[in-house]
Amino acid sequence: MLRKQQFSLRILLVLSVLLLPFSLRMQEVAAADASSQIDAMLVVDASNSMKTSDPDKIGNEAMKMFIDMLSVQGDKVGIISYTDQIQREKALLEIQSAADKEDLKQFIDQLDRGPYTDTSVGIKEAVKVLQQGADPDHEPIIVLLADGNNDLDEATTRTEEQSAQELEQAITDANQSGIPVYTIGLNANGKLNKDALAEIAKKTGGKAFSTNTADDLPQILSEIFASHLKLKIVPIQSMTGNGSFQDVVINVPNNDVLEANISIMSAQAVEVKLTDPTGASQTIPSNDILYSQSKSYSLLKLLKPKSGDWTLQVKGVNKDKIDINLVFNYDIELTMDPLSSNTFKKGDNIDITSYLTSSGQKLQNSTLYQDMNAKLMVKDVDSGDTQEIEMTNTGDGFEGSYKVAAEHDYEISVVAEDSSLYRETPVVSISAKPGGASPTKPTPVVEEEKDPFAIVPIIGGVIALAAVLAAIYFILAAVKKANRGFVGQMVIEIRDENTGEKTYPQYKKLNGFKGKVNLHQLLQLAPELKETEKIIFLPSKNDRLLLKNGSTVNIEKSGRVMDASKGLEIKGSDRITLPLQNVDKTIMIEYLV
Repeated sequence: MLRKQQFSLRILLVLSVLLLPFSLRMQEVAAADASSQIDAMLVVDASNSMKTSDPDKIGNEAMKMFIDMLSVQGDKVGIISYTDQIQREKALLEIQSAADKEDLKQFIDQLDRGPYTDTSVGIKEAVKVLQQGADPDHEPIIVLLADGNNDLDEATTRTEEQSAQELEQAITDANQSGIPVYTIGLNANGKLNKDALAEIAKKTGGKAFSTNTADDLPQILSEIFASHLKLKIVPIQSMTGNGSFQDVVINVPNNDVLEANISIMSAQAVEVKLTDPTGASQTIPSNDILYSQSKSYSLLKLLKPKSGDWTLQVKGVNKDKIDINLVFNYDIELTMDPLSSNTFKKGDNIDITSYLTSSGQKLQNSTLYQDMNAKLMVKDVDSGDTQEIEMTNTGDGFEGSYKVAAEHDYEISVVAEDSSLYRETPVVSISAKPGGASPTKPTPVVEEEKDPFAIVPIIGGVIALAAVLAAIYFILAAVKKANRGFVGQMVIEIRDENTGEKTYPQYKKLNGFKGKVNLHQLLQLAPELKETEKIIFLPSKNDRLLLKNGSTVNIEKSGRVMDASKGLEIKGSDRITLPLQNVDKTIMIEYLV
């Protein structure tokens, strides 16, 4: 009987051991599928002081150019205009077409200015929006355009100390959520508080820039994109217009380029022509070549361009300076194979293999490897020293090794780069300290029949592994639930109860959200409708929604007040009404599948 029990337990143990790495591998695959897309909040100071620090509204031009540089589909962007309160706000919008970008740029053109300034207001709101609405697979980012100076309303009780505390808390929240803040200081009047903006960027892992002219925007925004997505700017020599077309060679190094962003900055409008590597003239714009213009820049976006030398012809006004910047975007990551162990001894050789992946799959014999160099980065945690070791390019990956120099803890990663691309692997921690080393002596084997209690450690091991598997199951279930997507759209109308007038129906597509979305987000986070932020929608089975009401607003359906505190299911064509309490307005919603 004992032997049967032991046999059954061993079978269970073997199955547990086999299933555990499988479950872990599933998590690794999910991590490997992360894309290089962006969820961005553009935050601009709209106080009256900006009339002198940004009289030409360079901040608006920067936001438009940032939007044009975003991918054709998939990136998400929102806009916050602030003074000492939120002036205007547009919630995160997933870019699906050129029309979406135009909608955002029109919103920017409508921004106006008001008195007073409190930087903490804009940063705090942007962090909150990204924490609630960003895609977990996207790279979150905040771009702040300001002069860095506060100007509080003396008629209120708010103090500089309170503003500083809230800003520090917002910076802490951004840092903990992995949201870097890139700052662009606008300095036309020479009163830029450069240190304040640099501190925000430094504490969140972003970078700080400053400018008093739109001429610098291509370089600044290219650097922000390059830094955030680990790309490199490809320098192109500036030129002076002569009234005729001048040739500029754009080299696309390989077929793995996702997008090529060519920004052209000039004081006056330019004309452009383009020929591909075969010499064929290209239509601008077309399905694979997008072209956008503003009063201070032009931007060409080549989608999946052929490798080789493209010829860009630019015709500018005589003696007009023309600056051209180029940034390639790749949907590529650098991966390092798991190490044989995470504990070693002094003198051990650790073999490292690394390679490029796209959508979780290894790139096979890609020409991208031809000009790439890789280094093994080994940081001695105890001494703080970092050693760089050249790796061998095998044509489809990189190989190298490190000989453990001391009984210390180490952090190991790989970086690879060429003239247009920079990538690095996640850091792996190892230990060569005696206490962390694997035992070298074999563990004695105890015969089963001589020790009736040998089953106890097996049971303990099985229970422990079962607990781990259960934890993994619930974690994966939670992750799946958090990432569950929506279907359909909502039609939203708002009725003013004082005048009886209704807004035009707003169609809000839900497939850009995952896990949950609150009503305040769908209402573009309008400050006067803030009481709706605790009204949450979650995706449910059979293309339905689950509404959870944590606010004091009543939820009415078919003329009856419904208790939605624990959840109210909404199916296609259902209509609900929400009479607000803080303002004389009623929100009417219809769910369409």
